[in-house]
Amino acid sequence: MKYLRDLTDEALIEAVQRQTFRYFWDGAHPASGMARDRQRLAPRSDNDLVAIGGTGFGVMAIIVAVERSWIARDDAVEHLSRITCFLEKVSRHHGMFPHFVDGRSGRTIRFARNDDGGDCVETALLFQGLLCARQYFSRRSFAEVRLRERIDRLWLSIEWNWYCRDEEMLYWHWSPGCGWAMNCPVSGWNEGLLSYVLAAGSDTHPIRACAYHRGFAREGQMSNGKSFYGTVLPLGPDYGGPLFLAQYSFCGLDPRRLRDRYACYWQQNVAHTRINYEHCARNPHGHSGYGADCWGLTSGHGPYGYVAHAPDHDRGVITPSAALSSLPYAPVESMRALRYFLTKPLRIWGNFGFVDSFSENLSWFARTYLAINQGPIIAMIENHRSGLIWELFMSAPEVREGLSVLGFVETWAS
Repeated sequence: MKYLRDLTDEALIEAVQRQTFRYFWDGAHPASGMARDRQRLAPRSDNDLVAIGGTGFGVMAIIVAVERSWIARDDAVEHLSRITCFLEKVSRHHGMFPHFVDGRSGRTIRFARNDDGGDCVETALLFQGLLCARQYFSRRSFAEVRLRERIDRLWLSIEWNWYCRDEEMLYWHWSPGCGWAMNCPVSGWNEGLLSYVLAAGSDTHPIRACAYHRGFAREGQMSNGKSFYGTVLPLGPDYGGPLFLAQYSFCGLDPRRLRDRYACYWQQNVAHTRINYEHCARNPHGHSGYGADCWGLTSGHGPYGYVAHAPDHDRGVITPSAALSSLPYAPVESMRALRYFLTKPLRIWGNFGFVDSFSENLSWFARTYLAINQGPIIAMIENHRSGLIWELFMSAPEVREGLSVLGFVETWAS
């Protein structure tokens, strides 16, 4: 890793992007081209469990790879065509994709006891990537035209309004066998914002704006307004929650340009990131390794299993993607963390970039990578460098319509 430490900042972040991209390219499922939910550090995983949301992040990574000339455009189109052809065969539930599927057969793989059907948040994460691909691969070649047609067919088939069963809010899951048994509304400040924007912008099965205001925003009750470590947090839980809340939906949604009656979303995400950073820098629990150079709490695979790490649920586990995917919001602090991670004696760098997490309290490091943490690293670094993914997603007419319906105003944050 010493050669990485000698690179300039710009060269280093590209090297990290490129190494992380291998997760979605070299590590893609051989039959479907989809993103495996997780990969082992060594040897390379050989399993058929592929992730719908993780694949959406992978699609954005492929776009970045073409733009940066890491792979040929035709190779990317072939790979995305394999993914979209496979997606047409996947078991869907009122057009909605499940959380996990078998990468060979396309059958739904149960995520939890009553969760063996459609998942509207995972589907939104998938289409965050696919709509970007449709906007980017815009040439008149036969292959690119067919790719766009398949993406449109998949998009138009989603019955968003089915998942808004009482017109009050979206519900996360529906299963043909279990129905609404999960009974999990997409409500309050979370990664479900993306689902509401896409659902409101649907050409065929849109939801009404009241579902967002009553259900998700709860007529303003998702607001916070309190100060943590000297930073006022506009929305969400105390201390902000896991950092993926400022990242998953905002790989595509450009927070610099978004404001509604509840918040300026650039201010929200910068505040959330600042609070997370300050918590690790001040290290009130005295965890080994924490400091101004080593920070980042988010959901990830830790020594206690998959946990939503956050300042108010801090178990001494750092997830590199939390800091790296914060580059647009805290560029100095993120670069400092990146360079520090490269000095760690623990084995946290491998053939797919940084592993999912580590804990110096226990001298423990993950032997796995997770698609939903690796993907935002590539997209958010690119948004910091060029704004590419933000520009593509915000150019989609469905996205612009959804934002308009929900009352968002496009205004650049100062």
